[in-house]
Amino acid sequence: MRFGIVLFTSDRGITPAVAAKAAEDRGFASFFVPEHTHIPVKREAAHPTTGDASLPDDRYTRTLDPWVALATAAAVTERIELSTAVALPAEHDPITLAKTIATLDHLSGGRVALGAGFGWNTDELTDHGVPAHKRRTVLREYLEAMRALWTQEEASYDGEFVKFGPSWAWPKPVRPDLPVLIGTAGTEQGFRWIARSADGWITTPYENELLLERLRLLSKVWQDAGRTGAPRVVALAGKPDPAQLSEWAAAGVTDALFGLPDKTPDEVLTYLDRLAGKLAAAGGTG
Repeated sequence: MRFGIVLFTSDRGITPAVAAKAAEDRGFASFFVPEHTHIPVKREAAHPTTGDASLPDDRYTRTLDPWVALATAAAVTERIELSTAVALPAEHDPITLAKTIATLDHLSGGRVALGAGFGWNTDELTDHGVPAHKRRTVLREYLEAMRALWTQEEASYDGEFVKFGPSWAWPKPVRPDLPVLIGTAGTEQGFRWIARSADGWITTPYENELLLERLRLLSKVWQDAGRTGAPRVVALAGKPDPAQLSEWAAAGVTDALFGLPDKTPDEVLTYLDRLAGKLAAAGGTG
């Protein structure tokens, strides 16, 4: 199992570049950041954890652009994977987003993975012209269109929400199969979507108690869909519990992510030191 870091970026506290460099220096394998373009003040969509319009963290309203944030991280690191937990591709033009991600992957030497979500904040999606009841279809088409641009010499796509004729687009990602991970609830519907259109699953923060059961369902859906190998599974962890991490690894979790606190840069670095030490005792950080 690999260990990674997720930084809930904002316009205060430690910067993505400093956090990613510190994580790499301490042996962590991956660095993830989230995305929200904006948060409508008046919303009908309830947050998954609060159950109403309140937000569990004011950083939702202060989130940095994920691809700019990861570009600054790429510039000061050499090995650590750069990803999102999660980005919202449906809120972008897919041709432009494909270019952004491919450019970052090219300049970072092939270190990018795309962690994407359907978007719980349907009011946010509405402001981007995405019908709430179509957000899964939009994401599927966007991913298919971006993969065409990433892999085909003359790419084209003809869908309900994306259409473009034969086109040239470089750079291509270093890996033609740039990993796509989907952050969603661990349901059969979600897993069928992943088995059809993605390479792995990012868990939600409130599924850990049922994670082993969810993993068995994911494995069955994956195999029933005719997918070979095993999906990548990125689990959001709380405290570094050696017994839990060992159980997760045996059940098929490939990556455990640990969140950084919303504190001063010095306090965050101290936390990283402690975390790296505890994980080393549990079997390493890489």
